[in-house]
Amino acid sequence: MKNKIAIPFFLIFSFASQSILARDDVSEFSVQEILSQEQAKEVLGNDVRFYFGKQTYPRVIKNWGEVSTNKKTNAFLKSDLEACNWVFLSAMVALKERAIREGGNAVIKIKSNYKGKEAVSNSTFQCGAGNIMAGVALKGTIVKIK
Repeated sequence: MKNKIAIPFFLIFSFASQSILARDDVSEFSVQEILSQEQAKEVLGNDVRFYFGKQTYPRVIKNWGEVSTNKKTNAFLKSDLEACNWVFLSAMVALKERAIREGGNAVIKIKSNYKGKEAVSNSTFQCGAGNIMAGVALKGTIVKIK
C-alpha cells in the first residue's frame, strides 16, 4: 500500500524538480544602470572605454578584431538582477583585460551573444538566468582609438 502512494508522489516530484532545475530565462538589463554603480567603476577603471551596439566612437587607429567572452556565475538564492549584474561585470572585466593585453584602449560594437544568438543594443545586455546559474556572453571589437 505504501508503494502505491509513494510511486505517484515520486513521479510528481521528479517532473516538478526537472522543470525547476531547467529554468533558463533570458532577460535584458540596463548597461548604464550597472556601469554607473561604484563597484563597476572600481573594477573597470578608466584604461579601456566601452561602446555598445551602434554607439558612436572616436576614430579607430588600430583594430585587433572581434573577441568574445562567456561568463557564468552562481545564481542560487540570488535574484536574476543580482546574479546578472555580477556576471555582466565579470564579462566586462574579461573584455577589458583582453583589450589591455592586445594593446587596445577601447572595445567597440559590444553585443550580447547568449547561446549564439546575437542581440545588438546601445543600452541593454542579455542574461540567461536559472535557479542555479546565470550567464552573460558578449562580443566586441578590440581597438585603439584616438
